[in-house]
Amino acid sequence: MEKVKIILFYLLITLSPYLAMAQDIVYNFDKSSDLNNWIIVNDDVMGGVSKSNVYINDDSHCVFTGFVSTANNGGFCSLRYYLKRKKVNNNEDLKLRVKGDGKPYQLRIKSNRNDYFSYVFSFETSGDWQTISVPLKEMFPSFRGRRLNLQNFSNKYFEEIGILVGNKRNEKFSIIIDKIYLK
Repeated sequence: MEKVKIILFYLLITLSPYLAMAQDIVYNFDKSSDLNNWIIVNDDVMGGVSKSNVYINDDSHCVFTGFVSTANNGGFCSLRYYLKRKKVNNNEDLKLRVKGDGKPYQLRIKSNRNDYFSYVFSFETSGDWQTISVPLKEMFPSFRGRRLNLQNFSNKYFEEIGILVGNKRNEKFSIIIDKIYLK
């Protein structure tokens, strides 16, 4: 019996780093990724003229790139993904492995894809690969750029995730996304 305990102890020590690294993948981009489920929504839905594009590059990463224009009261480009209900623990973090262009972006989620508002978290990119950690409970409700007087995200799931760029100026942008996961 003592030998079994020792073996279990060593197994636990050996495997614990791998258990700690366990990830619940929301989306992992690769060469075979089907971008048909990723939808571009730019300010042209309200008369703006911003343009964006999404594609998988030679390194098997998603590239979201374009030009944001403030003409015609515009000023944003976004990329959205509608997924099956993704269960979450409110103490979890949503993590993004990205390489941005040094500009700020927003991560946005919706509990229900039919909600009129999103939960938002702004983050800065550095120009290098980085892992952005987004505490779900810090995501605040927003509609058309205005914070709503509602509680922060506290739901047990979400059905939409997206990236938005809209820095109130005319600018090119490009962000490379490797994966999105919960941990």
